Amino acid sequence: MTTPIRAASSYIDGRWTGGDGDPIATINPATGLQVALTPATGPVQVAAALSAARRAFDDGAWSRLRPAERGALLHRLADLLQANREALVRLAATEIGTPVGSGATLHADLPAKFFRWFADAAVRGPRDGYEQPMPLDHDPITTSSLLLRQPAGVVAAIVAYNVPIMMSAYKLGAALAAGCSAILVTSPKAVLLTAAFVELVEEAGFPAGAVNFVFGPPAVTEQVVTAGEVDMVTFTGSPAVGSRILTLAAPSLKKVVLELGGKSPNILLPGTDLERAVPASALRFTRNSGQACGATTRSLVPQRDFDEYVERSGAFLRSLTVGDPLAPDTVLGPLITGEHRADVEGFLARARDAGADIPVGGGRPAGLDNGFFLEATLVTGVPNEAEIAQEELFAPVGVIMPYTDLDDAVRIANDVKYALNANVWGPIPEAIEFARRLRSGTVTINGGGGMRADAPWGGPGHSGIGREGGEEGFREFFEVKHLQWPL
Repeated sequence: MTTPIRAASSYIDGRWTGGDGDPIATINPATGLQVALTPATGPVQVAAALSAARRAFDDGAWSRLRPAERGALLHRLADLLQANREALVRLAATEIGTPVGSGATLHADLPAKFFRWFADAAVRGPRDGYEQPMPLDHDPITTSSLLLRQPAGVVAAIVAYNVPIMMSAYKLGAALAAGCSAILVTSPKAVLLTAAFVELVEEAGFPAGAVNFVFGPPAVTEQVVTAGEVDMVTFTGSPAVGSRILTLAAPSLKKVVLELGGKSPNILLPGTDLERAVPASALRFTRNSGQACGATTRSLVPQRDFDEYVERSGAFLRSLTVGDPLAPDTVLGPLITGEHRADVEGFLARARDAGADIPVGGGRPAGLDNGFFLEATLVTGVPNEAEIAQEELFAPVGVIMPYTDLDDAVRIANDVKYALNANVWGPIPEAIEFARRLRSGTVTINGGGGMRADAPWGGPGHSGIGREGGEEGFREFFEVKHLQWPL
């Protein structure tokens, strides 16, 4: 892989090309200094990428490869992610601010794991197979039938800045395994890291046009989403942008899969061991500086345990090292931009004005004036309907609220427009029974475990439409054709 800190390029029809759009400045969020200036992909170039993806699918350079060939290329890509993990981790620290201590998991290891799962899925096909015979039917005559599961076509895969390679694994992994070609659109805040990933796609040997890479202002995304060449759109980002994408795709009735935000609850059942639950709960909303859609940012605690939980959480958060993402002991890096930090500070100021308490954090760490750092923060003394308990901040800010009984806990947990993720602490049988009552796409018990490549991710409400990952996510990228003939 080439030296990471340099301007990125668009990748169109198997060739790298400099953009002819307005320049995008990449700012290191830990220093506030510019590290690269990259011209955005221009409209003519976007059109060329769309044509290349369409051609790779229609002419069969990609879509008609054998499943085993698609699987081998995806395994090769996973190998390259592992081989280049150190360079990817350092680039993520520089461009996004992910501390190197957690960067390998987020930006190399998990993506490689997901790509391998989709590589194997490409070979075996979706559940029930690429072709599924049906029983004979005798009304009004005897007929035989066959269901064919065929790739959806050209996919627009649009990823956010926080974990762009992981999102690419979910989207491109499934699309490519199914036989779809793709246009990958990344956030302007993650052009360098995503370009480094696309270099590995090229090195893996995917045919020209199978994967095309463009980036720039919202006009780039709009051009891709509305293009006649695109059959399906898969997007990860905010509900506001997801709603806009639905509107743009509606006239052509494209299939759209959306993985959007979260304001996920972390519920402690009565009798939970606080010594065990507090550190893990804190890390679940401070990882990647809270810039994760699945962060469990609302902790619901029995009234009798509330004061102790707040005290223990505060002590743990104060112990976290905040600073340079390239330092091995750093746990909490910066937020992505100064504008984003200012937005979060606005949420905190309004909460204070409304009577909230901020027993821990809430300010900018001393001695880190040049970057976009924010202290790990706890907010208490707010009702569940408060803005700060309802809106996704994408920051290391946790709200702690007491509950009276389990019915009250369920009510609070479900009383939010998001339904992406949740965690429950307590004895396994009781926690599972409680989890059944939650409206959430994923519920972990006592912290769960590693992210499973065979499990779906997504949720209803403002958390999105459809699923990513696992069998459910794989099936999103197929159309089903029914063949029937008389006997």
